[in-house]
Amino acid sequence: QERLVESGGGSVQGGASLRLSCAASLYSAYTYSDLYMGWFRQAPGNEREGVAAIAGDGSTEYADSVKGRFTISKDNTKNTLYLQMNGLKPEDTAVYYCAAAGWVASRYLLRQNKYNYWGKGTQVTVSS
Repeated sequence: QERLVESGGGSVQGGASLRLSCAASLYSAYTYSDLYMGWFRQAPGNEREGVAAIAGDGSTEYADSVKGRFTISKDNTKNTLYLQMNGLKPEDTAVYYCAAAGWVASRYLLRQNKYNYWGKGTQVTVSS
């Protein structure tokens, strides 16, 4: 059964760093290295938004709000997706979700409706 499990969230002070992880267990029909994967977040009262995504060929896409601070990466030997978050700000506070899809057009990498597998999320809270 498809399963994505996020970890690594927590409560930190502004300027701190966190690394989120997403362990994937998916049907054998998918080769993990070929998966398109992304990180999305949802703050209270806000819609879920795309934060960072990585295509099957390793190309990446970032939301403007996190460029230069966040880095997405995949370890294909561990079937694990990461999000390294540096210079955290209070506005980064949200529940962070991991998502996966077999294919996503490059121009839609940060569109949540293009992903069909989702984790349950991990809370990130940044205080000022």
